[in-house]
Amino acid sequence: MPKPRNPENKGLPTRWRLAHGAYYFQVPPGMEAFWNGKKLFRLGKTLPEAYRVWADRIGTTDKRNNIGQLLDRYALQVIPTKAPKTQAGYKEALPQLRNVFGDVPLLSIRPQHIYQYIDKRKSKKSTNQNARVRARREIAVLSHALTKAVEWGYIARHPFKGEVRLTGEKPRTRYIEDWEIVECLSLPSVRKKGSVQAIQAYIRLKLLTGMRRGDLLRLRISTLDNEGIKVTTHKSGKPVVYEWTEELKEAVNIAKAARPVDISPYLFCTQRGESYLNEDTGEAPGWASMWQRFMTRVMTETKVTERFTEHDLRAKCASDAKTLDHARSLLAHADSRITERVYRRKPERVMPLR
Repeated sequence: MPKPRNPENKGLPTRWRLAHGAYYFQVPPGMEAFWNGKKLFRLGKTLPEAYRVWADRIGTTDKRNNIGQLLDRYALQVIPTKAPKTQAGYKEALPQLRNVFGDVPLLSIRPQHIYQYIDKRKSKKSTNQNARVRARREIAVLSHALTKAVEWGYIARHPFKGEVRLTGEKPRTRYIEDWEIVECLSLPSVRKKGSVQAIQAYIRLKLLTGMRRGDLLRLRISTLDNEGIKVTTHKSGKPVVYEWTEELKEAVNIAKAARPVDISPYLFCTQRGESYLNEDTGEAPGWASMWQRFMTRVMTETKVTERFTEHDLRAKCASDAKTLDHARSLLAHADSRITERVYRRKPERVMPLR
């Protein structure tokens, strides 16, 4: 077995190491001529500098014959284009994939290797379910990297796409009843403005539009015009206009009134008038804390007995839409199948024969 990597080198591309405050590349035997005749090539002091120097070299020296080398280019060119939260998940997957598939030639990977990978993770006794979930997500990253390998001309076809059937995570089935919404909106607020009223206004808008949390928290007053609420969805870049109705106008006015800073450019803002969303990480910790406090009050002060998430609100919007196509449009999905499978949760009502 190969020697385990030192902790400071885990997660770095194949043959990289951190030593004496700089990043180095262990040149493969026979490739020294492409790396100034050196066996250990200094890439740079910082990670961005190291990636730049490495990228200039690998265009002519690395044929990417194995999975590890493919993942190196994937990390360099594809992952940075993803949303911050997605990037974090992909970066967590890469070390696991490199440890198992790093030395596997691109043309040698087979569908049975994927099943073996999943089975190996299933055999772990600790956090069994979490391990299976992570394994499926890691395979999704590997699959996309191999799709890019086809695009980049390294292989002629994807080695297991359409040939592997993995049991996915079961979609949530929680459907929020109308009376539960009424209970949440009737929760009293001790202040004229602030968290409770902001969350209640957010719930109203979420149920009317089905917008993702990131898109709602990015809403600016300038996006509201005579036509409606104009949004370019952050996930897909798709422009959407939610046309005005009396209910939507009322929900927006309630959200404006709940803002702690009236002159803030954001429809939902902090005490300092800033957005709750951190664009660098894709997270909104302050908003998440407010939501948890609100749900704690809901569970203790109302008749609601089962917690629900913001995602469940989005699903209720899709479930209550009269048609699947309307639900898909509200949620800005490209494919109605995901709308149907994950978001349409309302129980089907069937008339008995007699």
